Amino acid sequence: MTSQHPLARALNQTYRTDRPVTSSATKPATGTVAGLLRDISSVGTDTRRGGYSRPVFSTAETDLRSWFIEQAGGRGLDVTTDNNGIIWAWWDTATGTRRDAVVTGSHLDSVPGGGEYDGPLGVASALVAVDILKNRGIRPRRPLAIAVFPEEEGSRFGVACLGSRLLTGALDPNKARNLKDADGNTYADVAAANGQDPRFIGADHKTLQRLGLFVELHVEQGRGLIDLRRPVAIGSSILGHGRWKLSVRGQGNHAGTTLMKDRKDPMIAAAKIMIGIRDTARNYKDARATVGRLQPVPGGTNVIASRVDMWIDVRHPRDEVTAALVESIHLNAQVIAAEERCTVTFDVESVSPTVHFDSGLRDQLQALIPGAPVLDTGAGHDAGVLAVHIPTAMLFVRNPTGISHSPEELVEDHDAEAGAKALADVLEGLLGESRMTG
Repeated sequence: MTSQHPLARALNQTYRTDRPVTSSATKPATGTVAGLLRDISSVGTDTRRGGYSRPVFSTAETDLRSWFIEQAGGRGLDVTTDNNGIIWAWWDTATGTRRDAVVTGSHLDSVPGGGEYDGPLGVASALVAVDILKNRGIRPRRPLAIAVFPEEEGSRFGVACLGSRLLTGALDPNKARNLKDADGNTYADVAAANGQDPRFIGADHKTLQRLGLFVELHVEQGRGLIDLRRPVAIGSSILGHGRWKLSVRGQGNHAGTTLMKDRKDPMIAAAKIMIGIRDTARNYKDARATVGRLQPVPGGTNVIASRVDMWIDVRHPRDEVTAALVESIHLNAQVIAAEERCTVTFDVESVSPTVHFDSGLRDQLQALIPGAPVLDTGAGHDAGVLAVHIPTAMLFVRNPTGISHSPEELVEDHDAEAGAKALADVLEGLLGESRMTG
């Protein structure tokens, strides 16, 4: 990270790391998922919200990236960072040819006030899976890579899975460069302040051609494994989902001098619209619709807002239902806003169709970890973005609270190690391995 850049210094002050990450140069890798996660457990703690806030390019996120690079290097992996900020840690074959690679990994960024396991569990498990394979004497006949994708949550620039979308060409690089965070900083400026050249982001066909398949391990973000009393499951599909920004515009004015009958208050319209979103979603079986972020402008206590922005997350297994629900939300918002003498604008930020993971790869996983149940998920992942281009699969590790994107998210130590072993078993079966003798 270019620490002397003014923007970088400002970011460091905004997102503080409580203590430096323990360097693997001075402390050997722990060899357990729980141990690795303990090493980073104070990085990016959020004293205001609770949990962790690790937005992309913050000090916390870049420190975690450095931690991963050190951990991977300590295991003899060859580490590179591509033009889209994706970290690749390679375990090469004897020939050193990187094609038809087996890839695993996840992300290190978080939602604001998120849990400890969403993202880092998959990264730590990948490192431990490499340890397990090496302890078994495995010599891979296909290259293995661990990938760490940036801005998976989209918590800073509003586009989920930004790194994998850029890699695959699913996101226009010009749009990405002009994305802005809550403080008005563009992705291009922030990336440049952190040592990444934004001129070169975008579709990377050379890297994609190296990848044979991708298996992502992730904390389960629901109750499926609790109810089944199993530690690990195989993913079947990801619900289609998207993010939309709805802005209600009214008339900013003085809270004390403006009579109630004279107001064009976008906050009132926004409140009614939010209730309408909930009620509309209830009319569609299996739909989810959420307003997780609301921002009045200018935001003063004694000021009638001139504009209210809200961000809407909508999900459903069938993409045509998602589209119909979003259209209903938009139409209802226009009617409600007009009743309050306000207007509405409605813009899409990202849309991901329902993803069904590769059935052949899923069958292989079921054979390699017999008895593992198969579950779908309502949460988006980089595996879903990559699924358009290569076979992908997911493993889920039990979360005994059933809660995610929250400080209450949890994985018990024995389940974390069971997940890493399951991942190692899968990777061993997919690598076309041979065992070293003598």
